[in-house]
Amino acid sequence: MSTPTDSVQGSGTSLWRSLMIQRRVIGALMMREVITRFGRHNLGALWLVAEPMIFTLGVAAVWTAAGLNRSSGIPIIAFAITGYSSVLMWRNTVGMCSKAIQNNLNLLYHRNVKVIDVLITRIALEIGGASASFIVLTIIFVTAEWIHPPLDLMRVIFGWLMLAWFGSALALTIGAATAYSHIVERIWAPTAYLLFPLSGAAYMADWLPTAAREVLLLLPMVHSVEVIREGFFGGVVRYHYDMAYMAMCNLGLTLTGLWLVRDAGYRVEAE
Repeated sequence: MSTPTDSVQGSGTSLWRSLMIQRRVIGALMMREVITRFGRHNLGALWLVAEPMIFTLGVAAVWTAAGLNRSSGIPIIAFAITGYSSVLMWRNTVGMCSKAIQNNLNLLYHRNVKVIDVLITRIALEIGGASASFIVLTIIFVTAEWIHPPLDLMRVIFGWLMLAWFGSALALTIGAATAYSHIVERIWAPTAYLLFPLSGAAYMADWLPTAAREVLLLLPMVHSVEVIREGFFGGVVRYHYDMAYMAMCNLGLTLTGLWLVRDAGYRVEAE
């Protein structure tokens, strides 16, 4: 006759075994994803870092050549790094997850591969690549003395982690929603382009008229970009953010995304 203790131990063992299986599945999916997207030759997985780095450097070069660095007291290279590294992280994460279920449909028929494993794999790769690019770019330009080190590193890290949470939650939501209709992916593509200039990458909230600022601050990612730049630049301008509001938005997106992921799994199994 089993005892309550035996039941608890059995549940614990089963949970631990499930976590180990999921860890191996995500590890295998990650290796497959890297090889499929980047191949085994040339830079390979380094493109995860190189792609956002090249884009950010290009934007910084164009802005510098246009003389925009003379129109404000903010260093234009640091402004580009903080803005475009940030927007590329959440946009690329959601973009890759919007294609995740369709591109991996054959793998989802394996018993141990779930929808959430596929999405977590792509989220981890995109956020890891964007974060590495952001760190490498910052170190390079600080070492070259083109920009100053962040004045408040912990504030930068906090803003970046909140933005990573936002990107992950939105990626779960959009990625799982594609199981209902392919229209979701097609709608997301133009939506991402519209959100790009509105996300805080190319402006400071304090530069805007009050009415426009209040509208744009409804977008959660703007708050994180403001926090990251405050950590970099200090009191050069007045910053506008409400991280409690962003946390509530992130939590709502996370719960919605997890519910959709579970239901998407049932839909895939039923097909």
